[in-house]
Amino acid sequence: MLKKIASNHLNKTTYLWLGVLALLLLPWVVGAAGGNYWVRVLDFALLYVVLALGLNVVVGFAGLLDLGYIAFYALGAYSFALLASPHLPQQFEAVAAAFPEGMHFSPWMVAIFAIVLAALFGVILGLPTLQLRGDYLAIVTLGFGEIIRIFMNNLDRPLNLTNGPKGITKIDPLQVFGISFAKTLDLGFVKIPSLYLVFYLFLVLATTVAFICMHLQNSRIGRAWVAIREDEIAAKAMGINTRNMKLLAFAIGASFAGVAGVLFAAFQGFVSPESFTLWESIVVLAMVVLGGIGHIPGVILGAVVLAVFPEVLRGIAEPLQKALFGHVIVDVEVIRQLIYGLALILIMLYRPGGIWQKQEAQS
Repeated sequence: MLKKIASNHLNKTTYLWLGVLALLLLPWVVGAAGGNYWVRVLDFALLYVVLALGLNVVVGFAGLLDLGYIAFYALGAYSFALLASPHLPQQFEAVAAAFPEGMHFSPWMVAIFAIVLAALFGVILGLPTLQLRGDYLAIVTLGFGEIIRIFMNNLDRPLNLTNGPKGITKIDPLQVFGISFAKTLDLGFVKIPSLYLVFYLFLVLATTVAFICMHLQNSRIGRAWVAIREDEIAAKAMGINTRNMKLLAFAIGASFAGVAGVLFAAFQGFVSPESFTLWESIVVLAMVVLGGIGHIPGVILGAVVLAVFPEVLRGIAEPLQKALFGHVIVDVEVIRQLIYGLALILIMLYRPGGIWQKQEAQS
């Protein structure tokens, strides 16, 4: 018996290290096979993993349907865009006088600020929705997300805070411990391209968020969320403070999105309201639902699949239509939305727990 337990532990350890090695080599393999474009796709896939895990806290754990989740992503992105770009000094003389060398706040400093700001807005969103459920909650959160986007789109007058639909450019690149993620890192024995460095940074962030979510799920807080999700009245009767637990879910989920937004702005070097539309919230929600709502490995799978799928589709659909018809008949974006819709319908009909659902959901 002891030998069997030791053997199982050894196998798990072996698989774990093999998985770590595969992830470390992944950008090199993908870069060699498809070029830097596909490494960039992987980078964004990891950002979507963080977003999906954050939304899973709200939707999957606590059962609160949030259609305005991307607003917290926008708050993080604009926080870094404003605090690490020439925009504010160029628009306001007082800011230029206070920062004669320009505003170049550290991404980690801004990340802490974004966590607090996003969590605060998460609580602000949660307070008026405590008595709402289902469709009503979805409508309120949808409205919140649209309000944030509209603010970002129109705060270019009378004071130009966000530069409106033009967006904010010249955002400082990521820099950690003196290492710039905007250029190749030369270690002497190997040169690591900037996109590969970003991949490793985003991988660390996604792993950290997944680790936090796993511990939350198995904690008293996680069990309280599940109780609220299954039957709020029964949870309240058992002594659970449903009000505080709901607000905590909104705040934690929002904080993850805020950090992801900071890294998105630093990686992209440009932010605009077009990156934070309702469609983005729907895509992140689809990742949670299709992957396996409430199941962390399933959510990660759903995020990776739906982040990579559009690029694969773009590489197949356009050349195929040109080969068959001589030109593109149906835009790839339309095909993608059609496939998303069909996938959601099929998942809800035949596998409501998601592609990689929990064991209890399967039984």
